[in-house]
Amino acid sequence: MYRTAMEQLIEWKKKSRRKPLIIRGARQVGKTWLMKEFGRTAYDETVYINFDNDERMRSLFESDLQVERILIGLELYAGHKIDPQRTLLIFDEVQEAPRALASLKYFDEDAPQYQIICAGSQLGVALHQGTSFPVGKVEFLDLFPLSYFEFAVAMGKQQHVELLKKGDFSMAAAFRQDYVDILKYYYYVGGMPEVVQSFAEDRDFNEAREIQKRILEAYEQDFSKHAPYDVVPRIRMLWNSIPGQLAKENKKFVYGLMREGARAKEYEMALLWLTDCGLVHKVNRVKTPGLPLAAYEDLKAFKLFFVDVGLLSCLAGLRQETLLDGNELFKEFKGALTEQYVLQQLKSKKDRKVYYWSSDRGTAEVDFVVDNGQEIIPVEVKAEINLQAKSLKVYREKFAPRLSIRTSMADYKMEEWLLNLPLYAVETI
Repeated sequence: MYRTAMEQLIEWKKKSRRKPLIIRGARQVGKTWLMKEFGRTAYDETVYINFDNDERMRSLFESDLQVERILIGLELYAGHKIDPQRTLLIFDEVQEAPRALASLKYFDEDAPQYQIICAGSQLGVALHQGTSFPVGKVEFLDLFPLSYFEFAVAMGKQQHVELLKKGDFSMAAAFRQDYVDILKYYYYVGGMPEVVQSFAEDRDFNEAREIQKRILEAYEQDFSKHAPYDVVPRIRMLWNSIPGQLAKENKKFVYGLMREGARAKEYEMALLWLTDCGLVHKVNRVKTPGLPLAAYEDLKAFKLFFVDVGLLSCLAGLRQETLLDGNELFKEFKGALTEQYVLQQLKSKKDRKVYYWSSDRGTAEVDFVVDNGQEIIPVEVKAEINLQAKSLKVYREKFAPRLSIRTSMADYKMEEWLLNLPLYAVETI
């Protein structure tokens, strides 16, 4: 399975002064597979440790964190001498061994020649619970479900993806229906690796749904297993409310829709837990689109999105038959799937900050504003070919951006100030 994150890992390996790397991401987005595949293809040897089921290795880090002693223990575990130039060390579920996480500082300072990659689906939660963290001594890579481009490659459409990456939109337009068909599949199947692999092999929508249901059940079990007991009911309530929240015309998250009289303070821990696990994306409002956008956040207003469009369509009960109804799928429950899809593609790019903008009176709203470090780009999402862009015009008159983007089912077209971008090309932003 092709993952663009592999290219980032190869770049990390090439660095002359690399730090231990931590891969962050929700459970079942493919962190373990990615680390093992990287070890298999880029190194002569791999030493893999899963701290969730290896008490002996957990105990190795429980006394002092002297690197020389730890390396002797790792070599005894591996059964051979570890050559730092030829070997990848993988620490999986590292949140289960907080001292192993802390040891990364000493590897960076005292033995930087050793190449270490770590991951843990509950890592963000562990850090908020006071786990010692080697600040400034590690690098990060965020892993998400497969993007539309990665999904298309899994479907055997690599050349189609290359066309879009090269910006050859006139040629791509000739194959428009291919892109739209793959996009429909992606809305239903999503980007969770196990689901994609199954669908790529059998093209069985029912089996894809069954796997998605199992993943959702596993997440629910995680709530009970890892979250504080008194917070679990609120996590479940918040999690299950997201499809309904996104089905509103105004997709701003409203606590009162979960339970009458519900207050933000009651759900702070539940929301923090879900975002720390990577299960939801919190997109905050900005009052003014200035650089950096984080300086203009309105922390009280936000939208919540799922980790994956396929899981959202599963939880919302999207019918398989909808795939056959022309472009009705893209308009399903007020375009919620389309907005989820676009957000997912925007988040898949490294170091990209995503927010949304609305006027103070709420009369105009731009679905997303993206901070690429150099400029702010407004992105309006249309679930069909309707190309009215009233809010985008309000935004432009108020802030005069160099470029505005409207993404829809319409074909590519560059106008004076507005780029019309097909939904299947959102990753080119």
